[in-house]
Amino acid sequence: MIILLITFILLLCLNMPIAFVIGIAGVAYFITNGTIPISIAVQRVVAQTQSYSFLAVPFFIFAGSLMNETGITKNLLRLAQIITRKMWGGLAQINVLLSTMMGGISGSACADASMEARVLGLDMVRRGYPKGYSAVVTCLSSLITATIPPSVGLILFGFVGGVSIGRLFIAGIIPGLLMCVALMITVHFTAKKHGYEPPTHKYEPIDKKELRYTLKESIPALLFPVILLVGIRIGLFTPSEGGAFAVVYAIFIGKFVYKELTWQKFLISLKNACMDTGVILMIICLSGVFSYAITKEKVPVLISEAVMGITSNPALLQIIILILLFLLGMVLDSDVNTLLLTPIFLPIVEAAGIDPVHFGVMMATLLTVGVMTPPVGTACYIVCGILGCPIEEYIKYSIPFFAAVLIVFIILIFLPDVVLFLPNLVYGS
Repeated sequence: MIILLITFILLLCLNMPIAFVIGIAGVAYFITNGTIPISIAVQRVVAQTQSYSFLAVPFFIFAGSLMNETGITKNLLRLAQIITRKMWGGLAQINVLLSTMMGGISGSACADASMEARVLGLDMVRRGYPKGYSAVVTCLSSLITATIPPSVGLILFGFVGGVSIGRLFIAGIIPGLLMCVALMITVHFTAKKHGYEPPTHKYEPIDKKELRYTLKESIPALLFPVILLVGIRIGLFTPSEGGAFAVVYAIFIGKFVYKELTWQKFLISLKNACMDTGVILMIICLSGVFSYAITKEKVPVLISEAVMGITSNPALLQIIILILLFLLGMVLDSDVNTLLLTPIFLPIVEAAGIDPVHFGVMMATLLTVGVMTPPVGTACYIVCGILGCPIEEYIKYSIPFFAAVLIVFIILIFLPDVVLFLPNLVYGS
């Protein structure tokens, strides 16, 4: 066990790609253990891919990539502009609202943050927003994609923990909308305080004709998560089959509705999806070796006993676990954390009587927060790199936005029915 931890920390400090860090650390455990055949390490790598549910991941990644190339983003952007034109910090408000609408398409916080940094972040800087403020709004708004279905984090949690992905998808809707409202309120007050982009159409009525036209053009994109959730609920398809449906839907909308999908764009989407899927698949495969090692050494049992020894209060227990997840999310990729930590913490929360769907939404969202915080925050470094923003400036402007996110988390922790209302309504208690 000591060799496993030393190897893991050493390779992590050397900045080795995380897939190889967990894979090599796991193999080091097998080599030094002496009682376990090394062939089991190979078997664990292959075994991780033998899941029908996992097919949902590459399908949804490909669908999101296709939809970004088919004019859907452009139409959603136009709709967001109409809705937010009477608000303080109009472009920043558009950024948050677009992330909410794109959450049902991209399913990935990093993908959403990267796209919006190029589409809106650079425009925000040109309009006089500080780079740090633009980076924070772009980055933190992409957190919404962690809950709005089809979230890749929720798929992985359901895949590893054996939790209904359909229930997780529906449970993420209200938290995602709450996050959107909290961030838009924060944008309003911070923009008003600093004088960022006062409303230019405050006293002008919204052009209903323009709104109807834009809404009509955006309906195919807005309908996608609705069709997906209804299809899964009525048994038309499983989450994995829903991913395949998403690909077909994206191709149909891009080719026959918006008429912007060409062979060149299709191949670009396929290439991007293959690269993203390859990264995730490598992590998933090699995490099997690492997970076997920590399970063999009874790490989940030891952590469970330690945490349960602190308190038996479900709410306090969940807070302690979520703090641990946040700290781990600051140093490890969210997908890696989901794969490695779900088998450890899920049995603890279930034993404490906490609903696994409630915990899954909280875990997926909180681990995604880690993607937006130094020292290993992938999304914040991507956005800061695109906008040319120093990380110190990003941290300076992030405080009120992280405070808003914290308030939403407190609501979700102490009012679990906010998360569970929709899945209980649709699936039953």
